[in-house]
Amino acid sequence: MSPDPDADLARIRSLCMSQPRAQEKLSHGMPVFFIEKGKTFVWFIHNHHGNGITAIALKTSGPEEQAMLVEAEPELFYRPAYLAPSGWIGLRLDAPETDWDQIEARIEQSWVLAATPRLREQFGR
Repeated sequence: MSPDPDADLARIRSLCMSQPRAQEKLSHGMPVFFIEKGKTFVWFIHNHHGNGITAIALKTSGPEEQAMLVEAEPELFYRPAYLAPSGWIGLRLDAPETDWDQIEARIEQSWVLAATPRLREQFGR
């Protein structure tokens, strides 16, 4: 679990809100970042149901990518409760050496997966 989840959330918020048309709301007590028509692209998760993890949940292209990420880096990626069956992946923020460049890239990819084709085209993605 992160020793400073508020600082992690501030950094995640900055990365998410830099995405086109991003908005934030609370859902199930957690900050959620979404684009038009309520399409969620990032959940911020801290100690959900006492699991001791600080992470974000991101969209993946599907079960194959989700499985590949968990298999390749199980200390970093995990299947988040409730969201994993829909293809979401958990990316831990409480790893000893957090790679913020990788986190930013995954947030951008998750935005692309959530955006409509028209919105992707409008913003050159």
